[in-house]
Amino acid sequence: MPAEKKAYPLRISATVLEAMQRWADDELRSVNAQIEFVLRQALHNNGRLKPAKVKPLTDDDTR
Repeated sequence: MPAEKKAYPLRISATVLEAMQRWADDELRSVNAQIEFVLRQALHNNGRLKPAKVKPLTDDDTR
C-alpha cells in the first residue's frame, strides 16, 4: 500500500523555486517530486527517515 500523501502549502523564494525547476527538468521530475526527493534525501542522510522497503519486481511489473 503506497504512503498517504498530504498537501502542504509551501512558501519559497522565486530564486529557489527557479533553481528547483531547472534541477527537476534535468532529472525529468516535476518540481513537487523534486522537492520531495530532496527532502527525503536530507532526512535519510540525517537519520530522520528509515529507508523504504523495496518491493521485489514481478513478471507483471515488467509488462
